[in-house]
Amino acid sequence: MFVLTESDSIGNQFIAELRDVTIQGDRLRFRKNLERIGEILAYEISKTFCYQTKPITTPLAQTTVRVPDSNPVLITVLRASLPFYNGFLNVFDKADSGFVGAFREEGEGEIKINLGYHASPDLEGRTVVLADPMLATGKSFIKSIETLLSHGTPKIIHIAVAIASPEGLSYLHENIHVPFELWIGAIDQSLNAQSYIVPGLGDAGDLAFGEKI
Repeated sequence: MFVLTESDSIGNQFIAELRDVTIQGDRLRFRKNLERIGEILAYEISKTFCYQTKPITTPLAQTTVRVPDSNPVLITVLRASLPFYNGFLNVFDKADSGFVGAFREEGEGEIKINLGYHASPDLEGRTVVLADPMLATGKSFIKSIETLLSHGTPKIIHIAVAIASPEGLSYLHENIHVPFELWIGAIDQSLNAQSYIVPGLGDAGDLAFGEKI
């Protein structure tokens, strides 16, 4: 499990600005910081790929470079994850993409996840990056993964989040039955009674795009 904030880097500044109520009102900056964290995590994930040597002709000579031997599939959960996903797409610019429309139904009792839409390429044997900025209960991730497996069994799923709760991480470990790795911006304290991450940053979708009706 990779956790960005476990070591000092400029990524800590981007996460601090995501959380800061005096900065969150700038939607452009909020989206840009999600995108930047996505780019950093994409770079770290790229270190796990298989590489091959490719010949290159420069204006002066022949040389070689090590490049990934295949492109991942990027899957994102609408809508809050769009800026985060764009960071991954900036790095993995040749990747295929898929989309999941998942949201939790608010109300009394157990949290229910509604999965209203999904579109995906063939995932059989592929490297998949599933990007969603907030890992709270983990239920939307599990619901999304179960649905995506109808498109084939990936070689590995890289789950990438900006902010995670300990409860969500435990739920993923208990309920994912395919190879996976976790790539996280920061692990927070806990979930509150309403299953929101504390200290968290609020509603990422509303901060990026405005409040829902």
